[in-house]
Amino acid sequence: MKETRAWSMNGYLGILILVLLIGSAAFLAWKQQWILAVIIFLVAAVLATGITIVQPNQAKVVIFFGKYLGSIRESGLFLTVPLTVRDTISLRVRNFNSNKLKVNDVLGNPIEIAVVVVFKVVDSAKARFDVEDYEQFVEIQSETAIRHVATKYPYDAFEDEEITLRGNPEEISSELTKNLQERLNVAGVEVIEARLTHLAYSTEIASAMLQRQQAAAILSARQKIVSGAVSMAQMAVQQLQESGTVELDEERKVNMVNNLLVAIISDRGAQPVINAGSLY
Repeated sequence: MKETRAWSMNGYLGILILVLLIGSAAFLAWKQQWILAVIIFLVAAVLATGITIVQPNQAKVVIFFGKYLGSIRESGLFLTVPLTVRDTISLRVRNFNSNKLKVNDVLGNPIEIAVVVVFKVVDSAKARFDVEDYEQFVEIQSETAIRHVATKYPYDAFEDEEITLRGNPEEISSELTKNLQERLNVAGVEVIEARLTHLAYSTEIASAMLQRQQAAAILSARQKIVSGAVSMAQMAVQQLQESGTVELDEERKVNMVNNLLVAIISDRGAQPVINAGSLY
């Protein structure tokens, strides 16, 4: 199904036509031309069934004995095809807050996740005929998309190049929106935004994962400290050699590098020992 425009005319003009027909029928009845009066009155009654009101940001889906005739999107009073059923489809922007879902991330860790989906109907025909209930369809497909995206990424990681659910909310939101839009095209729904509103480890592993996060953070910090300390020690030895301040043999170089590494990497402040005698 694809939305088309239904035939309609200005409702006030339609009411004026109805008034003229009813007036004509009354005049003919006064002239005692009963048959013609009844016919005109019946025509007016049939036309009156075509009067419809469309609210702003709503669409009327016009159905004539099971056949889709089109939709009326403009707001106001209209006269459309008589004897039709006119279903109302809201075109307003709406929010859907999903329940907290329990899923496993790519590493198999159970997590709790929830999203808010901002959407609106852009094709009233698809929303009315291609799915049973488009609002329920949005809810179910949203949960399916959440599970699909959540199982592709880890909850958290300490590698900068790795995308995670916690560390890359914009990328996750973009992929979730794209995935959800592909699922909801059949319902004539446009996904404006899909964003995480809740993300946490499940209660049964929350304490253990917190310890794991702390350990991984300490390890990552230590790696950066060691890498920086080695660079600083190399720089100190190189600058001393280039400036000619002191001449160090290999043993003294190793000793100085060792002292620098201990001073930089140590958790506590280094206590200097001043050598007032000979270097050797």
